[in-house]
Amino acid sequence: MKQMSEKRRRRIEKILYRDRRGKVIIYNRIFVMGLAMLLQIALVSVLLVKVFYTNSQNAVLTFLATNVVAFLLLLHIINNNDKLSGKFGWVIIILLMPVFGILMFFLYGDGRPTKKMNMKINAEKQKNYAALPAAKCILGTPPMLSALSASQFLRTPKEKKAEQTDDTPREFADETENAKPCGITKYLSDFAGFPVSYDGEATYFSSGKETFEAIMEAVRGAKKFILAEYFIIAPGKTWSEFLTALVKKAEEGVQVRLIFDNAGCLKALPPHYDRYVESLHENIRCLTFNPIAPVFTVRINNRDHRKQIVVDGEVAFTGGINLADEYVGEIVRFGNWKDSGLRIRGSAANTFTMLFFNVWNAFRKDKDDVSLFYNFSAPVPSDTLAKEQSLARAKAAKDGERAFLQPYDDSPLDKESVGETVYLDVINSARRYVWIYTPYLILDDEMRVALCSAAKRGVDVRIVAPGIPDKKLTYRLTKANFPPLMKAGVKIYTYTPGFVHAKSVLTDDRFAVVGTINLDYRSLYLNFENAVYFSDCSVADALKADYLSTFPLCKRIDYPDLKRGRLGRFVDSLLRVFETLF
Repeated sequence: MKQMSEKRRRRIEKILYRDRRGKVIIYNRIFVMGLAMLLQIALVSVLLVKVFYTNSQNAVLTFLATNVVAFLLLLHIINNNDKLSGKFGWVIIILLMPVFGILMFFLYGDGRPTKKMNMKINAEKQKNYAALPAAKCILGTPPMLSALSASQFLRTPKEKKAEQTDDTPREFADETENAKPCGITKYLSDFAGFPVSYDGEATYFSSGKETFEAIMEAVRGAKKFILAEYFIIAPGKTWSEFLTALVKKAEEGVQVRLIFDNAGCLKALPPHYDRYVESLHENIRCLTFNPIAPVFTVRINNRDHRKQIVVDGEVAFTGGINLADEYVGEIVRFGNWKDSGLRIRGSAANTFTMLFFNVWNAFRKDKDDVSLFYNFSAPVPSDTLAKEQSLARAKAAKDGERAFLQPYDDSPLDKESVGETVYLDVINSARRYVWIYTPYLILDDEMRVALCSAAKRGVDVRIVAPGIPDKKLTYRLTKANFPPLMKAGVKIYTYTPGFVHAKSVLTDDRFAVVGTINLDYRSLYLNFENAVYFSDCSVADALKADYLSTFPLCKRIDYPDLKRGRLGRFVDSLLRVFETLF
């Protein structure tokens, strides 16, 4: 990367500590939608004047050309493999307002990454997976990492046994004979390529402050390397403390790698901030994910919404918090900020390392050898933990299962919605209750049906959403999803003290998912995300305690709370057409 001059470095430092309340208007979706709508109105007005008053042939040709483009675009939308709910809105928009619809689709509608991004990341995924210590526990190559079809994935037990080698641990080789692993676990491991960990420790934090304190403790204790990947970094006390710690560790010889998303940091950080960070020490390297050029025709989908840190290959963190003051309670935005986080120790930390380098090595010319960052020993931290895991396994054994944790990610590089598949399986498998934290609730038909069906069969389905929104239009869409769920028996709670940014699901005291994946279209289909799936470990107990302490702080929504007039219902219906943009 090109070195930064001292003059430019000082200029960036000045910008960082200014009051940066001004918004980057060109990237504001509402602004762009308004501008596109004005262009639609202007073109239609000009065409009407030309046709009816001047009988212009050019106006007719323009009108026909616009409709031909719209028709071809509709064919593309209808015949691709995207979700039907995602197609429906675009079809309506393009039919009713061709110019507006065409512009908006090219800006926000095509959720596919570029071929270049796809090829680069997929190539790294295959290499990094092959070097992963736990990969030998998975028989064959997962179809999502190869050209295998789903039918090839569904091998018989005899075929799988024939594939076993002497290097395959007996614990995993006997899996089909002696254990009854959950179906979604086999999907994540055998199909998607995310190994199961039975030797790790997981700690749940019920607030952003607790999470950040644990992160800083791990960072200050780093001996070899720190890998950090975040959607948002914003100037303030939190980022300053974190960056100062990174520089100090770099001076001690620790290798530091940092990834931040360009769109997530667009309003907070000045241009070339990655070069500024690298200029602080030679052991620090930085990557801006999916940079946005300042032009109108930019596509801003496929953001890196992941939030994760790996320290020395021994401990990893994920959850809802970004590196900004509101996430840890240093400043108040939208009332009290409710967030959560996870600390993972043991072999599962290697999966986070793999996820990090899938992106890092895809876009850096000076690639790192991922095998130097894997922890091949991954020891269990303490005797206390070993006892805890033994008790959890004993408890799980009663039902023919074992305690485990399983980190995974989801990306738009393939047509496999891993995040949604896990959520759907957890919800559909629930027998007693499903409790959910989500900041946004913008559902497709499958997720809505799953939640409603669970409630109808007697499962206690509760969703905790924000009481104070961070985005008003998105919140209106969230509330528009309440009535059909409530009609089926789903209980909706809004967090009265403020904003919920935690993302988690808990069922039946046993299964849990904690990570970065919101229940909205962008998280489930367009962004890069990560999470951890748990079975029968202490996280379920800690997460349940968090829910039980949060419910009394919430207001349960009833139908009178959602009363709307005709205009309100019309606005909600209109917003539902555009819901894939939010």
